[in-house]
Amino acid sequence: MSVSPSSSDEDEDEGIDSYRKGGYHAVRIGDSFSGGRYIAQRKLGWGEFSTVWLAYDTTSFEFVALKIQKSAQQFAQAALHEIEVLSAIANGDPSNSKYVVRLIDHFKHTGPNGQHPCMVLEFLGDSLLRLVKHNRYKGLELDKVREICKCILTGLDYLHRELGIIHTDLKLENVLLLSTINATKDPIRSGTTPVLERPEGIPNGGATMNIIEKKLKQRARRAAARISRRSSMGGVGGGAKTNRSLDGIDLRCKVVDFGNACWDDKQFAQEIQTRQYRSPEVILQSGYSFSADMWSFACIAFELGTGEMMFTPKGGQGFSEDEDHLAMMMELLGKIPRKIANGGARSKDYFDRYGDLKRIRRLKYGSLEKLLIDKFRFSENDALEFAKFLGPLLDFEPEKRPTAQQCLQHPWLNIKSLNETEVKSESGMEKVNAGMRNLQMKAGLIRFKSLVRLRCINFDWIIMRKRPPKGELGKRFLGEASTCFNDVDIHQIHDPSFSEQISWPCSFEGLEEQSKLQS
Repeated sequence: MSVSPSSSDEDEDEGIDSYRKGGYHAVRIGDSFSGGRYIAQRKLGWGEFSTVWLAYDTTSFEFVALKIQKSAQQFAQAALHEIEVLSAIANGDPSNSKYVVRLIDHFKHTGPNGQHPCMVLEFLGDSLLRLVKHNRYKGLELDKVREICKCILTGLDYLHRELGIIHTDLKLENVLLLSTINATKDPIRSGTTPVLERPEGIPNGGATMNIIEKKLKQRARRAAARISRRSSMGGVGGGAKTNRSLDGIDLRCKVVDFGNACWDDKQFAQEIQTRQYRSPEVILQSGYSFSADMWSFACIAFELGTGEMMFTPKGGQGFSEDEDHLAMMMELLGKIPRKIANGGARSKDYFDRYGDLKRIRRLKYGSLEKLLIDKFRFSENDALEFAKFLGPLLDFEPEKRPTAQQCLQHPWLNIKSLNETEVKSESGMEKVNAGMRNLQMKAGLIRFKSLVRLRCINFDWIIMRKRPPKGELGKRFLGEASTCFNDVDIHQIHDPSFSEQISWPCSFEGLEEQSKLQS
């Protein structure tokens, strides 16, 4: 499960039914664990197998995430497996620089519902899903997508190449930022004083007794938020949402949740990955390896860049969710090669011997690049470059997909500096244009473009590295130009260097408009 510091504020609680023998351990603020070393501060989140709490480590004097597993045997066994994987990750990364969550400690805690395996992990921030929600499900700027992708790829390269571990469940929820989006929810940045003992007035079992009350409050908050949004938008059909600024948010992130991870040579399950991020070889049960993670990574990158999932399959009349998923893949990426379509244990459920889907016959083929341009309004260049990066990762043949190490060398991840230079240059020119219009220029400093067509009174002038015309016409020209350029003393242009090829940053639209009116 992912651990988002603000998840418990908006999401449904785990309910009281699972607080029983074999289930969750009831935690109260101020409860101590592992001989008093860890003190519970507040709940961060929960999952099917565990709850996660912000805790204070009285030995290192740091805030940590305390994951408390259910006590039943099957959950305890799953915890042991996750601890084994996390231990291997921590042992291989002593500098904690690989962008993968770090296991600090683990122990068992005995409570009224049984013995609970516990894991102590480094405290991290919000999930990428919450980041996308914060951005109102609009695509992030591509430079920010690149920054996030580099972190994920660094983590995957470490897991795949150095440890031989397949994550098997990559998705936005399982990648956490190093810090929170809202600084007040970060105990370190907000300067939170740790709770070191249980506050008075909290009875035993208080963690479970007020769950119903909390649920009612959460529903009331959500209803109020919906009403507020509608009123601020002027009704249901209000204005379009705009992107929020992500400036100041630390976009470095780490891969988390290794409860379903496995070693490449020691796999446990055939059906892996969350539906929307599932690769075709997993659907067809033709075997999987590290490349399955790379498919999921491509889905994450697309979602970050567009704000929407790449594939959202649904079952329909006469066809299954799996078959709809395969159809969506083919419509976007092209027809699946026959050897791939017919190469899995479940291929016959979906494909005929020619490699065509049995129950979904009419497909509307497109392309990733076209989708980015038409639906998500990418520029042609951005769409082309992004599609070049994602396309190989979405190859139907798993062995042809690039590795995480190869992806880190892809040119798309290093476009940032070029684009930033262009943007800064354009921004700088706009500032120059605005400022120059209000400056009194000294003689010889006004510069024209090498070829500028001006309309002055009833005459067309082509200025090509020349000074203004002489005589009466020249005087009239200079008079018009002087008027349009805020009384700049153009009459003083007599510097021979004026004939050199130089550029003038200001617009001539004002002069041209005024001349048209007079003509």
